[in-house]
Amino acid sequence: MDKERIRTSRLHGNLFCALAMVLFAAGFPAAELLLENSGVIALILLRNAVGFAVLLVFLRILEQQTEILNLPWRDGFQFGFVGFGFGSVMLLVAQSMSDATTAAIAVAAMPVTAIALEVVLDSRRLTLRFLFSVFLVLIGGVLASGVMVQNLSFGVGLALGLIGSGFFAWGSRQTVKKLPELTPLSRTTVTTGGMVAFCLICWVGAEILGQSSATLSITTPRDILLLLIYSILGLSISQVLWIKSVADIGIGIASFHLNATPFYVMVIIFLFGGGWNWMQTGGVLILLSGAVIAQLPDKPFKSSTDPA
Repeated sequence: MDKERIRTSRLHGNLFCALAMVLFAAGFPAAELLLENSGVIALILLRNAVGFAVLLVFLRILEQQTEILNLPWRDGFQFGFVGFGFGSVMLLVAQSMSDATTAAIAVAAMPVTAIALEVVLDSRRLTLRFLFSVFLVLIGGVLASGVMVQNLSFGVGLALGLIGSGFFAWGSRQTVKKLPELTPLSRTTVTTGGMVAFCLICWVGAEILGQSSATLSITTPRDILLLLIYSILGLSISQVLWIKSVADIGIGIASFHLNATPFYVMVIIFLFGGGWNWMQTGGVLILLSGAVIAQLPDKPFKSSTDPA
């Protein structure tokens, strides 16, 4: 019975994570268009603020028994401020300095950080089979990014994106491990509040310094639609699904799905008239194979979802 429950939990976790990545990927093209007229800091602040407001509404409607004021806002604030706030700002700054694909590649590198966290903090055993699965995921992620290895440029934008994805992995793990009594929606809400606070501080600093990154221009119906896609789909809903999947399958395996993000970006662009890339398609199949191999039965280890 326990084995069946574990299999069901893993299946649900993988499905939730895949859907979260599709919605998360939708935010990249939307942000790319919004950045044409808005500054990076102002945009991320508005996106997080709108996403936070939507989460509060969801919480009030879907979890009426939850006392919002009694939630662990202090802990959630810390994880969201450092992990998600700093991480998301670094990712958007990376995108503004390069492009949507570079930011997606940085996100796809998260498995390395996530696995390192599980090894150091959760005593994960690195078997040969698991290391092989990681190799497949990373190779598949490079192919899924649509960028040839010889054309990769390790510039400042990519470096900032890698730092951001690392902090995002840490924030995800802490949210699940330190707030085990909360629902995924409650966890996401309290941590998103920390994201908003971090971005508000960044915006105030940029505004005082007169930086163009503090400017905001959301004036047309098209801009509003893109903002809703970026904030509600790309943050509110996707983040709830992401936190749920981390609780079900752990940050290491959940991060494997992030390597498919560039592929989903390509698919979304394809639906709006872009081209199809078979190399990215093949890459996704390889990384999915790695994710399946990594979840084959093995000796248990202390999961990131276990209470501290």
